Amino acid sequence: MQIPDSLAQSLHQQGQVDSLALQAAQAQPAPTSIRLNPAKAFCSFTLGEKVPWASAAYYLPKRPIFTADLLFHAGCYYVQEASSMFVEQALLQTLDVSKELTVLDACASPGGKSTLLASLLGANSLLLSNEAIATRVAPLVHNMAKWGSANSIVTHNDPKDFARLPSFFDAILVDAPCSGSGLFRKQADAAAHWSEENVHHCSLRQQRIVADLLPSLKENGILIYSTCSYSIEENENICDYLCESFALESLALQVPTSWGIVATHSKKYQAIGYRFFPHLLQGEGFFLACFRKKTTENFSEPKKQTSLFSKPSLLESTAAAQQFAQATAFHFSLFRNEIVGFSKEQTHNVQKIEACLKVKKMPLQVGVVKGNDFIPHPHLAYQQGLAPSTARVEADTQTAMKYVRKQPLTMHTEAKGFALLTFENQALGWIKNIGNRVNNYYPTEWRVLKETF
Repeated sequence: MQIPDSLAQSLHQQGQVDSLALQAAQAQPAPTSIRLNPAKAFCSFTLGEKVPWASAAYYLPKRPIFTADLLFHAGCYYVQEASSMFVEQALLQTLDVSKELTVLDACASPGGKSTLLASLLGANSLLLSNEAIATRVAPLVHNMAKWGSANSIVTHNDPKDFARLPSFFDAILVDAPCSGSGLFRKQADAAAHWSEENVHHCSLRQQRIVADLLPSLKENGILIYSTCSYSIEENENICDYLCESFALESLALQVPTSWGIVATHSKKYQAIGYRFFPHLLQGEGFFLACFRKKTTENFSEPKKQTSLFSKPSLLESTAAAQQFAQATAFHFSLFRNEIVGFSKEQTHNVQKIEACLKVKKMPLQVGVVKGNDFIPHPHLAYQQGLAPSTARVEADTQTAMKYVRKQPLTMHTEAKGFALLTFENQALGWIKNIGNRVNNYYPTEWRVLKETF
């Protein structure tokens, strides 16, 4: 899909891009890239060149049908557009990730940048992945669950709700909703809906989102702002707005010229940003800028909220906690009658988040105890800390296909009760051997409907 003439001319007049070369690139196929899960680091594809600005990320020679790959359903990798992986450089060059950090991904669905952040942050850090649009929350929860990191929590809140957490986050990523012009060749509908009026509307919304979120950023905290738009009004002009309205300090990153990324400066405050153009690199249109918050506001104490946590009732001795080789590293509690866990170092922060926001996924969803039975949560299957003693049943391709389609299983196993169904030693989810049959516990809402296998 071609870039609208008015947008191409604007970029050309600003001296940012050769509009003819950009238009020619739009006619070429978009590259396909994936990022391996470092906790699993396993993929059956033939990998191509490495994405230069991201670790464990590669281009693929051709685009496969990902829903037909069982390792995709096991969370072994994430299909992510390469340009957007530059968030890794923004985080690593502005923060010390060896420290305990609290980070917000404010517009997180479907989870590409959140899974990336979760892999970069330490086990004792906390990532809050938020999505304001209700219909986009479920894909975010699903992808974060499959990724298996026990340092992330998912919420469903409007940006204004984060005023309840003043000076709380060490870093905030705002991958802002935008007009989407940088994705025209991947998403034809984005071009159909593009207009200068929509660009202006998006710019106003971007300003509101960042203004609502900034009170929750600590003094000297880092703001990472990004879009998949080419429009100056949504990028450099937002940088000027941030510098003028909030006195943020623009931060430069070290970017090798060989990467093909274009450094750009806003008109009024010369805030530096980084643009990605498909004729200069293997990736789609993308913009990113980093800032440091130099001042903090005076806040009144937020109104106390009601917590849904219950005091633990000997949970450390339950079968749930014993599922983990590192159970002593977690604090366990009851949340909506479910056993949940989180890093002991982040206990206070998680409890504060839960009291202020609408939590949709805890860092560790363990399961429920009914009578003498422990029923593991579907998310628990993907966690990285499961004990070696957890029963596992290796499935062949046909059985694993039936499993992710939520079909009845015909198989024999010596394992009694709940066990992990694995494919190529990668967990797909839970099954339960009840003697005369094996029940399929793959979540109904996750089942693969298309006959792609």
